[in-house]
Amino acid sequence: MPKGTNQKLKLLYLMKIMLAKTDDAHSLTMPEILRALESYDVTAERKSIYADFDTLRDLDIDIIGEKRGKTYYYHVASRQFEIAELKLLVDAIQSSKFITEKKSNELIKKLESLTSEQEAKQLQRQVYVIGRIKTMNESIYYNIDEIHSAISRNRQITFQYFKWNVQKKMELRKEGAFYQLSPWALCWDDENYYMVAFDASAGKIKHYRVDKMTKISTINGERAGKEDFKKVNMASYNQKYFGMFGGDIETVKLEFKNDMANVVFDRFGKDIMIIPSSEDHFTVNITVAVSTLFLGWIFALGDNVRILGPSTVREKVKAEAKRMYERYQEME
Repeated sequence: MPKGTNQKLKLLYLMKIMLAKTDDAHSLTMPEILRALESYDVTAERKSIYADFDTLRDLDIDIIGEKRGKTYYYHVASRQFEIAELKLLVDAIQSSKFITEKKSNELIKKLESLTSEQEAKQLQRQVYVIGRIKTMNESIYYNIDEIHSAISRNRQITFQYFKWNVQKKMELRKEGAFYQLSPWALCWDDENYYMVAFDASAGKIKHYRVDKMTKISTINGERAGKEDFKKVNMASYNQKYFGMFGGDIETVKLEFKNDMANVVFDRFGKDIMIIPSSEDHFTVNITVAVSTLFLGWIFALGDNVRILGPSTVREKVKAEAKRMYERYQEME
């Protein structure tokens, strides 16, 4: 039998065929495997394929042969990722607002390569990202990488910060001036990435939307704010800032109806201490930034929650309620 022109790549093509064409529900017979190799201009005999299978097993590619009647069928049994795990990753990519539509499709396409062609169709049927709200900043992935690099190297960064205007164009803040900050962490809140950094000029910790940052550069200066950041518990940092909106940090005492326990646990975690205040109510003490979003959360819960203290926060709720009432009164 004359040899094909790609004989040196025989093992690689065999691996490619088995990974792409087989899974627990789809197998190949030996004649089918030989024909598939011929399509790559590789010729082979049965005995050599058996030896190649052993080599691939040594490389942790789990090839199994099963006899059905008089014929043996071969397939890859287990993979690095199960199809259920890949579906979970696809769902996470699709639901992540910070991943653009273009990058979502690119990542899902790469995930498809981790399973067989038949099972990949199950992932393709889940790709419905068009029309979903996605970030418009394609460079966010490189921003995240640059920030992680600066943190690992203990370096400061500079960047420009922007917002979108009504013309859907970038509008640089501070008239395009560069921010210089010391990044300490990245956190995730309300489907957005935030950089938590120390602002030496202001002498305090601030956070910034990563997808609103552009022209990030790492500079040689070592990071400032080490002692300040030691005081920050990143595990509870997000809980203090509703939608990552700033505000005065206060310890607020809230009283909830008992059937709101699930809402409290979802927001603040199960470790929060709840204290029964009556047969139908309980109280919690939370440390939060008293922002308009926090007040909005209180309003949204209606008569299921009540602020017991401090009085300054209760007054802010009253003032906000009055402001909203007067705003709509103007429209009548």
